[in-house]
Amino acid sequence: MPQIDAGPRPGETTDVLVLSNVVFSWDQRNGFGLSIDEFAVARGEKVLITGSSGSGKSTFLSLVSGIVHPAKGSIEIAGVETAQLRGAASDRFRANHFGIIFQMFNLLPYASICDNVLLPLDFAPDRRHRALARGTIHDEARRLLTRLGLPEEFHGRKAAQLSVGQQQRVAIARALIGNPDIVIADEPTSALDRSRQRGFLTLLFEEVLRANSTLILVSHDETLAADFDRVEPLHTIAQPV
Repeated sequence: MPQIDAGPRPGETTDVLVLSNVVFSWDQRNGFGLSIDEFAVARGEKVLITGSSGSGKSTFLSLVSGIVHPAKGSIEIAGVETAQLRGAASDRFRANHFGIIFQMFNLLPYASICDNVLLPLDFAPDRRHRALARGTIHDEARRLLTRLGLPEEFHGRKAAQLSVGQQQRVAIARALIGNPDIVIADEPTSALDRSRQRGFLTLLFEEVLRANSTLILVSHDETLAADFDRVEPLHTIAQPV
């Protein structure tokens, strides 16, 4: 099994994500799939991946994060070849190296917002170790929530009691706790009006920068492009197979 660590070593490439000659299909005979010749993202970069519904954006994210594995090719995350990881090793690597913001946030509705933020650390010992560098993990969760505009009186509330904007902040805190290498955001602004989109992105960019994480955000909304370091239409990265 390849050695898994939490960050770059001296002389290591500045690319945190590298895909080479990747081929994947949901069904090896006639299912939808993608072919990716080369794609890389630098550490600390903010990248927007655009594409229409059904173009393969979710498949691309599943490949990058190791939810599915390619039939051919190489996927390297933080210097580790991940395409061959399976089972618990793949799940542990994903938890340690990725923070994920889902389109509908996917909070546990009857858990406190503090417990929602701490949830990834149950599966990610590397992120837990980094979170402990600032005190207890509860201290770090409270610090993130407060900085994101949810002061102490909110921390014991259930997620179901929060507004959409407040749930956004919890989702960001959950993704960022423990400074993951890569934060993935899957259509996180699709249900928001323009003013809420702007507020969400501002918060997200600030926290990604503080955590020294890389951001890959997938959206069909090309009007978000001006806020990112790089914009990549999915069809320029991956071809359907």
